[in-house]
Amino acid sequence: MKTFLSLTLDTRRCKMDGTFPIILRLTHHRRSTSIATGFSVKEMYWDSRKNEIKNKYEGTESVGRLNNLLLKEKAKAADIINKLHDKGMLNYMSINQVKSRITRSDAYSSFFKFGEAKVRELNEMQRYGSAKAYGVLLSVLKNFTKGKDVKFHEVNYEFLIQFEKHHLSKEGNSINGVACYMRTLRAIYNKGIKEGLIEREAYPFYHYKIRMQPTQKRALPLESIRKIMQLKTRRGSAIFHYRNFFLISYMLYGMSFVDLAFLKKKNIVNGRVQFRRKKTSKIYDIKISGQLHEILKYYLEGKKKEDFIFHIIKRTDLKAQYKDIMWERHRYNKGLKIIAGKCNIEHRLTSYVARHSFATQAMLQNIPLEAISAMMGHSKLNTTQRYLKSLPTDILDQYHEKLEI
Repeated sequence: MKTFLSLTLDTRRCKMDGTFPIILRLTHHRRSTSIATGFSVKEMYWDSRKNEIKNKYEGTESVGRLNNLLLKEKAKAADIINKLHDKGMLNYMSINQVKSRITRSDAYSSFFKFGEAKVRELNEMQRYGSAKAYGVLLSVLKNFTKGKDVKFHEVNYEFLIQFEKHHLSKEGNSINGVACYMRTLRAIYNKGIKEGLIEREAYPFYHYKIRMQPTQKRALPLESIRKIMQLKTRRGSAIFHYRNFFLISYMLYGMSFVDLAFLKKKNIVNGRVQFRRKKTSKIYDIKISGQLHEILKYYLEGKKKEDFIFHIIKRTDLKAQYKDIMWERHRYNKGLKIIAGKCNIEHRLTSYVARHSFATQAMLQNIPLEAISAMMGHSKLNTTQRYLKSLPTDILDQYHEKLEI
């Protein structure tokens, strides 16, 4: 192994009080760099032969304890280097990458601090939805721990079980709510493993299984979708727009409300809708059907290429735009309840129902699961299968009748 560590006094950097920093000198592939320990002494108090503070130093109650702290810092860094070596990673890393692993391990041993850093990164990447989900989880966890910090190694199986019990003890909370938080927690934890802050062997989700309870079917039967299509509304009214949003989403492979909001006239090219999905960056190229064309005509009239097709986004700042979408989706969901009442639809109608309905109707038309998955932009088939967990009861009845003797 061509990587070495040593405690030394950095005599090149004299501080205002005449002391010099005590550093860890990291050497890797014949290059060297320094890692601060946070301690400094005057040169007269440093034993350069033993690489430790001399006993005559009077700046601390116990020189022995201080030297032990320095040795612990060195041992911790050496342990990280040895683990990288054992994994076969060390030889392929630059000295800055090795240093980053050592220093980051100290800075982010806190699960909360690491999570907060990921929130900042996501905001910088303009992934505001994920940043919000991470932030909400950290807030809920801090409430659970009463503000006490949590280290990565403390997020273990017992911690997850206790958090689940705490959440379910509150009136109105559900297993599915816990599952949502646990998936976000797992995502942060996996990032910690990837960045070398915690060992894969400590992964608590080997033993803890995220549970889900069956929910009410979200998909609408085709008859109900036709009722929404045929609903008479006053042109330009809020209900007129909300009905159209639902139908457009259904006709565009179950397009999410966020993607709908960001559609611009320039996304309409040669009778097709071409866009990149915000959540997954997957590129879509969907043919505009006759029915969809009739709905879109109203919104495209008088629009320039850079104009948004729908009047959902009102501001220019991207973060503010996401807030516009959030508030309009809230009003949209309220409008869908009114539409459900007018159409005598007993299902709970939300912006997600269009997506689930598209998936279910595609399945009932015998479209292969792989094709449905591609149309919905899923990277894994089991994600699509969650949308298709249960066939509508009337379809099961028809299959049952075929088995009658």
